[in-house]
Amino acid sequence: VHLVESGGGLVQPGGSLRLSCEASASALDYANIGWFRQAPGKEREWFSCITIRDGSTHYADSVKGRFTISRDNNKNTFYLQMNTLKPEDTPVYYCTADTCYLPCDWGQGTQVTVSS
Repeated sequence: VHLVESGGGLVQPGGSLRLSCEASASALDYANIGWFRQAPGKEREWFSCITIRDGSTHYADSVKGRFTISRDNNKNTFYLQMNTLKPEDTPVYYCTADTCYLPCDWGQGTQVTVSS
């Protein structure tokens, strides 16, 4: 299983970014594709996932209403649209595959920095 994140970068508070996760075909055998993030010195935090079978989406309260997870059905690519970004949204973002909360496969991560 291969998961490759892209789209991270520097954005001002209140701005938007869209992250992409390109998944290998074998990743789609799993039930979910999800996103975690991790700030320096802190544990990885789950905040979103999408169920492959029916496209249902799930969010942590910290991002609900600001972030949207989606899938391009013509590609093995999943997206995370992040709006109204805050400085606390700054950590490294990881794409995952398997269960929503305890995934077994992880991408290498992409850095998001929210700063003025």
